[in-house]
Amino acid sequence: MLSKIRFVYTGFEFILTAVITIFFIFLFRPYHKFFRRIWANLQKYLIGFKIDVRGEPDMNAKLIIMNHQSLLDIVVLEAIHPSNLAWISKKEIFDMPFFGQTVRLSKMIRVDREDKRAIVKLLKESKDRIDNGRPVAIFPEGTRGRGEKLLKFQIGAKILAEKLNLTVQPIVIANARAILDSQNFKVKSGTAIVSYLPPINPKDDENWYENMYENMQKELTNLLYL
Repeated sequence: MLSKIRFVYTGFEFILTAVITIFFIFLFRPYHKFFRRIWANLQKYLIGFKIDVRGEPDMNAKLIIMNHQSLLDIVVLEAIHPSNLAWISKKEIFDMPFFGQTVRLSKMIRVDREDKRAIVKLLKESKDRIDNGRPVAIFPEGTRGRGEKLLKFQIGAKILAEKLNLTVQPIVIANARAILDSQNFKVKSGTAIVSYLPPINPKDDENWYENMYENMQKELTNLLYL
């Protein structure tokens, strides 16, 4: 019961703080990363969770690939990653009240899976963000998993890395769903673990995508059984 009450509280404070953040981003658009980072770090105190970081971000990596289990995944990376990440999100996120306005103002990348030219638009917009100094972040599973096992990776991230010749850094996040579970309407305190894995050059291994998946699954399993 308490976790569900906390979920309602979290939903309310998400909306309230998002509105305030949108206001400042609208007024000071060139500094949207600054305000997003403040918002994300504020959530640590309002929700009541900690972040345990392992490894270091590679500042030469232009494509960030992560597992996905909770909305908290985005909050955590926004709080700790030093770069101004350009998130690749499905179009439904852009249509959400409040949160959608934030991603639009921050020039995130919209993907419409029903659009036959979606991959062409993804490559074009990703190149634009990268050329402007923003690494691209993607959840190759395409949707949120339960947190224990990775879902099958979709092909988009592989095409993106190989077509644009991008250095990739995999990141594994554990325990995010245990803290914020939007499917079961529960929120509780805890520690989200973020593990930066070594960067990958797709040119060095023709099976890099499959091997990366296996390594990420191994790391996730290790983190869950600490």
